[in-house]
Amino acid sequence: MQRLYDFIRRHPTSVDSFWAVMLFGFSLLWAVQASMETASRIAAVPIVALLSLVVALRRRAPERMLLLTLLLGVAQLVSDVEVNPADWAMLVIVHTVAASDGPRWASRVALGGGLAAAPLAQLRWPPPDSGPVLASVFFVIVMALPFALAWVLGDSLRTRRAYFAELEKRAARLEKEREAQSKVAVAAERARIARELHDVVAHNVSVMVVQADGAAYVLDASPAQARQALETISTTGRQALAEMRRLLGVLRTGEPQEGGEYVPQPDVEQIEDLVEQVRTAGLTVDFKVEGTPRPLPSGVELTAYRIVQEALTNARKHGGPDVGASVRLVYFDDGLGLLVEDDGRGATHDLYEDGGADGQGHGLIGMRERVGMVGGTLDAGPRPGGGFRISALLPLKPAH
Repeated sequence: MQRLYDFIRRHPTSVDSFWAVMLFGFSLLWAVQASMETASRIAAVPIVALLSLVVALRRRAPERMLLLTLLLGVAQLVSDVEVNPADWAMLVIVHTVAASDGPRWASRVALGGGLAAAPLAQLRWPPPDSGPVLASVFFVIVMALPFALAWVLGDSLRTRRAYFAELEKRAARLEKEREAQSKVAVAAERARIARELHDVVAHNVSVMVVQADGAAYVLDASPAQARQALETISTTGRQALAEMRRLLGVLRTGEPQEGGEYVPQPDVEQIEDLVEQVRTAGLTVDFKVEGTPRPLPSGVELTAYRIVQEALTNARKHGGPDVGASVRLVYFDDGLGLLVEDDGRGATHDLYEDGGADGQGHGLIGMRERVGMVGGTLDAGPRPGGGFRISALLPLKPAH
């Protein structure tokens, strides 16, 4: 049975042609047995043949077959060919045109022609025993009802098909939008991880390089100081590895870190530890907190930590051998203010530009991206008299 259904779906014209041949055969039998004049009998043959052709080609050219059916109906009235089995094609073409996706005028013409067929047939071939007028009207209504039902079913089928087609288009559009959103999310995540890696590598490796240079310088003169520098390198390296493991854990979906949880992100409270670490590396830093400390959104805390980390790293890299820095955290009612300055003794201003002297750095670019993500503002530039200043305002609520 399934094979039969598949064949019908694949070869609709062949199926229609089969029914057209059957209709033509029954119509010829009717023409032979019907009591009609010779001229009407001769005219009935091409009429029933063309009506059968309408059934065969109804899906290929529904509008043309509708117009042909109207002409055949007029010819049938003129040549006095009475209602016969071939007129079933009129009912079929009304349904087909109503169900097709063609112009709406064809559907309206099909409905009007179908509703007019019964009254015209009643007027052209009134029954011998017509009876009361109400009975004739009732008979016309009953005969017109199949045409109305055929049109309603066809139009409902067309509407349902259009509805499902629109659902498919909407589903395809939503799928494309989801793919686009996924690509944007992947790009944003890559940028975030790149910023994190830059901050981790730039800060910790910078500390390790400074400590290694210092250890090599005092290795013979002060072994104890060299040992302390090596311990600082070891501690800094472990911290860098821990943070890189955390970032790699983000890339491995569902893979937890040690203890079943991911390593927590840095926050404002760890800025003091960061400053202490930088002091150990040889950079003089003045650290102050103004206002009343309070819990902040995690995104704001991470942004504040990374800005201070990047600013101190730049000061150590570009500020010269005797650079000094200051860090200010100011708690406002509606946000957190950051001010990181260095005196920059021995360094030129162009070293602080985005990319540094070699044009390969992304420190200030990363800062601006982080501040923009939380809806804050960033001001970075040289200080009057030397050095560099980074000022940021991070709101407690992200901008709309």
